[in-house]
Amino acid sequence: MNRLADKTAVITGGSSGIGLATAQRFVDEGAYVFIVGRRQAELDKAVQQIGRNMSAVQADVTKLQNLDRLYSVVRRERGSIDVLFANSGSIEHRTLDEITPEHYDATFNVNVRGLIFAVQKALPLMAHAGTIILTSSIAGVKGLQAHDAYSAAKAAVRSLARTWTVELRDRGIRVNAISPGAIDTPIIDSQVSTAAQADELRARFAAATPLGRIGRPEEIASAVLFLASEDSSFVAGIDLFVDGGLAQV
Repeated sequence: MNRLADKTAVITGGSSGIGLATAQRFVDEGAYVFIVGRRQAELDKAVQQIGRNMSAVQADVTKLQNLDRLYSVVRRERGSIDVLFANSGSIEHRTLDEITPEHYDATFNVNVRGLIFAVQKALPLMAHAGTIILTSSIAGVKGLQAHDAYSAAKAAVRSLARTWTVELRDRGIRVNAISPGAIDTPIIDSQVSTAAQADELRARFAAATPLGRIGRPEEIASAVLFLASEDSSFVAGIDLFVDGGLAQV
């Protein structure tokens, strides 16, 4: 199918996991995709994997000059943006008594500040009737041990989807959030020290999920495609949970 035929999409956090799977799906559906990430080696690997109709831009969403450079590339190469998937994020486990100003700043800089300015600076290029998808998380609605700052940041993302739905309605831009559950991405490995611990974490998440397993990045990509396409033309301001029921029962 070609649900995104001739559309231009920008995906932050696009070099691995959910972002990369979504980039692949968007290209398969006819879009030209710009993926954005901090690590050039991962970006190069992603370009080689997908192989067509895409560009990679090395940028850190927490740095405004990097965002300006990103969108100057998009303007020069494509002229406008139809779909923005603001997907960059990071997590570090800290309980309340372990939180430091540095941990707080790092968590909110990526998950909230970077997201806000990635969206703000994209707006001059956003086509009428464009769509914005924000990556939130089930952590934004659940109380999870040692997710204090991360959960608060993801709750803020959900709030922004509501606010921007109102603020951008006159521009014809739809804004929605998506909240993954436990998904088998490199983020799981980043939360522990060894492969065995990562497997144990996956098993715990699977046991807690009503569908009895963790999700695949491609399953999130399918949901993001729905929100990016005309299939969701009357959907705005929602938080779409793709979590195997983890936060639902």
